[in-house]
Amino acid sequence: QVQLVESGGGLVQAGDSLRLSCAASGHAFASHSVAWFRQAPGKEREFLAGISWSGGSTHYADSVKGRFTISRSNFKNTVYLQMNSLKLEDTAVYYCAAGHFYTGRKTEEHDYDYWGQGTQVTVSS
Repeated sequence: QVQLVESGGGLVQAGDSLRLSCAASGHAFASHSVAWFRQAPGKEREFLAGISWSGGSTHYADSVKGRFTISRSNFKNTVYLQMNSLKLEDTAVYYCAAGHFYTGRKTEEHDYDYWGQGTQVTVSS
């Protein structure tokens, strides 16, 4: 079992940066890949970034490539999403998810077994 709790969301201005954290409990965290998804009002949840259980492999959606960076510390049981150059369209609820597989390249919601409750990110002009 893995429990996930996101934090770090808030209200920022366009062009600002924000770092989200996903804290995990459970000793099996290091054997799970983790991904960040987001869901904007009226839209489907979308994959943003994934990282393998070792942290050695990452994968990004085209919409955030070059602006967002995913990383993890298995010592701290935490995965991070550094978001730079935020845009109005980045406004959404951000979720982290974990799955018991190696690769960080799985992009479908059903691939992941554990989900956090989400954290709101609002970007204003």
